Amino acid sequence: MTEPSDVVARLRADLGDRVDTSAAALAAVRADKSGHAADGTPLAVVHAATVADVQAVLRIASATGTPVVPRGAGTGLAGGANTGGGEIALSLRAMDRIIEVRPDDLLAVVEPGILNADLNTALEPYGVWWAPDPASRAISTVGGNIATGAGGLLCAKYGVVRDAVLGVDLVLADGRLLHLGHRSVKGVTGLDLTSLVIGSEGTLGVVVGATLKLRRLVAGERVTLTAMFPGVRAAAVASSAVTASGVQPAIMELMDATSLAAVHRLLSLPAPAAGAAQLTIQTDGPAAVDEARAIAGVLEAAGGVVRVAADDAEAETLLAVRRAMHPAMETLGTTLIEDVSVPRSALPDMFDAIARIEREYGLVIPAVAHAGDGNLHPNFVFEGPEVPTVVWEAADALFRAALELGGTLTGEHGIGVLKRRWLVDELGDDQWQLQRDIVRVFDPRGILNPGKVFAP
Repeated sequence: MTEPSDVVARLRADLGDRVDTSAAALAAVRADKSGHAADGTPLAVVHAATVADVQAVLRIASATGTPVVPRGAGTGLAGGANTGGGEIALSLRAMDRIIEVRPDDLLAVVEPGILNADLNTALEPYGVWWAPDPASRAISTVGGNIATGAGGLLCAKYGVVRDAVLGVDLVLADGRLLHLGHRSVKGVTGLDLTSLVIGSEGTLGVVVGATLKLRRLVAGERVTLTAMFPGVRAAAVASSAVTASGVQPAIMELMDATSLAAVHRLLSLPAPAAGAAQLTIQTDGPAAVDEARAIAGVLEAAGGVVRVAADDAEAETLLAVRRAMHPAMETLGTTLIEDVSVPRSALPDMFDAIARIEREYGLVIPAVAHAGDGNLHPNFVFEGPEVPTVVWEAADALFRAALELGGTLTGEHGIGVLKRRWLVDELGDDQWQLQRDIVRVFDPRGILNPGKVFAP
């Protein structure tokens, strides 16, 4: 067993001042936005600037058996990048360059540390954009988006990260560099290891580069509208009706009464009617006006009171209400922000299940949903820094309800450490073991993000 001081010494010998062992740096990497913190004190934080830096860290880690936790901006909500005792936090945040933009081929090659929003700002002069847009787009990295398989408000129409990555450069646990995927639109040579890496939460290797699939900037108008309903079930039924109508909005977001009221208070907006839930919908492209008109008809037939934004400024205000969900929840107390997905037709039943769980466990569980694709974010609100047992019991009931409706434990946040105890419930014993075996092929010594996704 190599002594921790020897590991740090080897890191410093190869990487110099990129190795940070200050108390502030070590404390910062123990937690993410989930509120969960890893136990113990990390060994060091390495701020990688190049692929060679990453390879050096992993060669030392592999030789000494030292665990490594890849980390981007630390905005995750499942504890997937939290670094604990005796572990190296490998920060990719400084690797934020755009290597290449090819608007003719609709692709870009980037490093993992670039922020999602910064990437699209840089792409705009080329007339292209990268579609995945998580609510954290201003603060989350592309590498983190890839690690968790992130989604966002626009994913119902434009897809999630898995639909927008052509290839990745991956450093394995022993320091070898692989170039996975391709630059062509089509490519079926061998197994699709790129898709395997997306959403693997740093357990297979460290993503040090990505070839991204871009889209042309949307031509034509954007129309944004909201519809108010007397309750969340009615709003969920209306969103399912929009999906069934065949019209494809770019954005369709649902907020229940508690979350809507909290956001209005935070933004100093007039209070909504008691119990009211809201759908926010945006159409885009050449048919945006006609599509918005058709959707408004569906919503009104379902009992909604529809309001169409008069201009871009009002449209941005309506979308800002949805994007303010997380800071609004922080005003209610400590929150455990969860993430389940169900078939879109099952959204009303899932909201019924949330209401039932609130009653049974005496909790407040404000919830929003990417209604266009059936992804819900229930928020468990409680007092104090530690998650009470009753919250975990209620979360267990909520996860099981989602699975019973044909859904999944996570649509975009990942498993991390917070959900690993339920993973086998969804996968079953055989698939759970098969996935663990696959991880060991990539990482025989088990040094990459240990304890994440799969329970020890």
